[in-house]
Amino acid sequence: MRSLLKKRPQLPQEQITDTEYFIYCLEGVDDVDDNTVTEAQRNLAQLALNYGIASIYKTCDTIEGLEDSLNALVLDDHNFKDYEIIYLVMRGESNTICLNDYYYSLQEIAELFEGRLDGKILHFSNAKLLDLDDEEAQLFLDITGAKAISGFGHPYNGIASTKLDEAFFNLFKEDDDMFAVVEELHQRHYSACKLLDFRLYY
Repeated sequence: MRSLLKKRPQLPQEQITDTEYFIYCLEGVDDVDDNTVTEAQRNLAQLALNYGIASIYKTCDTIEGLEDSLNALVLDDHNFKDYEIIYLVMRGESNTICLNDYYYSLQEIAELFEGRLDGKILHFSNAKLLDLDDEEAQLFLDITGAKAISGFGHPYNGIASTKLDEAFFNLFKEDDDMFAVVEELHQRHYSACKLLDFRLYY
C-alpha cells in the first residue's frame, strides 16, 4: 500500500488514557464570524458521543488566524501534550491549503510552526487532497517536528472522509502505535481506505 512512504526516527510516546485523549480540530471557513454549525462540528460531537473522544474546535479564515489558533494551542494550552492528533478540515491542493482563496504551501505552514509540533500527527480530512513527494513530506516533518502527516489522495467528489476519520481517531484512542493503527484501519475499513486513498507520511 502507498500509505507508508518514508521512515524517520521514532520518538518515545506516552501512554494514552481515556481521560487525556483529545483531538484538536481547526477548520478553514469563509468567515469566522459566521456561527453556522458545520459538518465538522457535528462530526466531532458524534465522536464524543460514540467514542468518548474529547475535542477542541476552532475556525480560521486567514493564515494569521491559522497561526493564532495553533499558537494558542502550542503556547497557552497546558494540555497540549495530550493532543495526539491535530485535525485540519480545509480546502487545498496536493501540497497546499486554501484560506479565503489564497493558497499556502505546506512548507510555508511548516516554517510558521518550526519545531513546535513535536510528536503530533497532522491529519487532513478529504476536503483537501494530500499528495506529497518524499522530499516535501520529509521537509515538513523535519521543520515542525511532527511525527506524521496523514490524509487522502482522492478528492472529495461527494464522499466525505468523516467516518474513516472517526475510525482513525478511535483506533488511536485504543492503541498509540501509529503503524498498528494504520494496519488495523486498513484491515477494518479496507474498501474506504482504498476508495479515498488513505495515506500516511512519516
